Amino acid sequence: MGENRQDEKRLLEEFAAFEKEREELRFALGEIGGQKFSRKDNWINIVFLVLIVVLVCLDLFSDILPWRISLEVGMFLVSFKIVFMIHSQQKVNHFQFWILNSIEYRMNEMSRIVRALEQKTKAEEQRKDA
Repeated sequence: MGENRQDEKRLLEEFAAFEKEREELRFALGEIGGQKFSRKDNWINIVFLVLIVVLVCLDLFSDILPWRISLEVGMFLVSFKIVFMIHSQQKVNHFQFWILNSIEYRMNEMSRIVRALEQKTKAEEQRKDA
């Protein structure tokens, strides 16, 4: 009976730890790929698009900027956008690695628990046979 209570207590502790980890994961998902990030990304895309359209319009309809400077600024903005996209992808890759590492850790932990239970079961069977 004492072992059953200890097992129940251990299972309840593991369940509480699992719930805590699940909430942390949900929070992390919201920070990296949630609404806040997509709104920020949309605003950055809109700003880049507006800047490039303004540069093209200034180049076509006025002589405020020489066409080569306008072209260079446009190329700089496109290059900056590419760097921003690479940075965003790196954040996603890091998060995916973190998730896979967490899954591997959990699997190893569960494997250890299963091995311990197998040994415990074998020991009980040997005691019953003896």
